[in-house]
Amino acid sequence: MTRLYFNEVVTRDGFQIEPRFIPTDDKIALIDALSQCGYAKIEATSFTSPKAIPMLRDAEEVMGRIQRVPGVEITVLVPNLRGAERALESHADELNLVMSTSETHNQTNLRQSRAQSQAGLTDVIRHVAGRTPINVSLSTCFGCPMEGDVPLSEVMRFAQHFADHGVRGLTVCDTTGMAHPSQVQHMAEAMLKAFPRLQLTFHFHNTRGMGLANILAAVKSGITRFDGSLGGLGGCPYAPGASGNICSEDAIHMLQAMGYDTGIDLDRLLPLARALPEIVGHDVPGQVAKAGKITDLHPVPA
Repeated sequence: MTRLYFNEVVTRDGFQIEPRFIPTDDKIALIDALSQCGYAKIEATSFTSPKAIPMLRDAEEVMGRIQRVPGVEITVLVPNLRGAERALESHADELNLVMSTSETHNQTNLRQSRAQSQAGLTDVIRHVAGRTPINVSLSTCFGCPMEGDVPLSEVMRFAQHFADHGVRGLTVCDTTGMAHPSQVQHMAEAMLKAFPRLQLTFHFHNTRGMGLANILAAVKSGITRFDGSLGGLGGCPYAPGASGNICSEDAIHMLQAMGYDTGIDLDRLLPLARALPEIVGHDVPGQVAKAGKITDLHPVPA
């Protein structure tokens, strides 16, 4: 059965819109624990302006204190050259750059046109060349909540630009949960055909309840890398209607039940998911942490 790879994004994408600042010690402890679970990558934090994302104002301290585990790449979100320099100084294993394929969403999220974002990220790629691997995340690839459909040709246009500039990977993002399985299949087939040598990661949200179905459609189409957020936390703060990311433990549980090798120790991961509500101060969407695995049997009721 195909080997799949998961990138955990809870301490960046998951935490970024939480209303209460999560203590740095809690972030570090969670990243250290997640590093023992078998993830391919952990997106630890973001080197954005502390004014823009106050939750992640402790990026340098987090990166300086976490325990690095061989085989687990620590990736960070980087918006510009200044952020790239901060990330390099913090010894990130990968820089994750981001822009939107929707003009409206890019203006709302990044306060720039797509052309400006593309030029700025290209400058970062040239500046970093040869020092640290780069991934580019393309937002709203499956639809924009303000524009509607985003043509596949537009997604491929931006993807081709960054592929031509030597990035190691591309993340295809369903930023507000507008994707459906047949659309995912079409996108996956097009991406795999155009970029067979790149690390292709698919990033889904469960906004309309199709998250796990979309994961499965992508897997069956040949995609092997996925983002997920512990407990299903997260969502874009600048996209109307965006709710949480795909729940890591729910997706991993489903795929393992189907016989796929995710590399994840689910028995080690689930206690972390169960402890998450205490960290964030509220319930989280994840289901398997509440219900248990399908192999967890119960005594006959009295």
